[in-house]
Amino acid sequence: MIRTRFKKVLLVAPEISSHQLTADYKNVRHIHIINNIFPSIYESTPNLIVFDYNFISKDLEKIIRRIRTNNFYSKIKICCYKSKVEPKADSLLKAIGVDFFVYEEELRAIQKSKNIFSVFTEMLERPVLGTLSNVHN
Repeated sequence: MIRTRFKKVLLVAPEISSHQLTADYKNVRHIHIINNIFPSIYESTPNLIVFDYNFISKDLEKIIRRIRTNNFYSKIKICCYKSKVEPKADSLLKAIGVDFFVYEEELRAIQKSKNIFSVFTEMLERPVLGTLSNVHN
């Protein structure tokens, strides 16, 4: 589960989306001002950063490159929330350091009864479960 796997999560998204994502979770810190990203990373040392691509798309490449070139941030996982699949943009982001993608289209396809964090949990646990099954075999 995301709460046990990632003890500190930094969410970079518009202020509107914060209420539904951070309502029940004390380990999620929400940032809605782009200039506060790096001071917040330094202050809270998160294990996972979730970027809303629609909110920060023009600066996202520069921010990810800065995170990946600094050794202080080397253990931070990066997740990108996007509204739809864009192969060209996704391949660039993956190449520069994004670990996971979460697409709004996939979220709509999953049952409405599940909350958003259970969806994040499923998507983030898939690579770990795949790795574990390869080790077991």
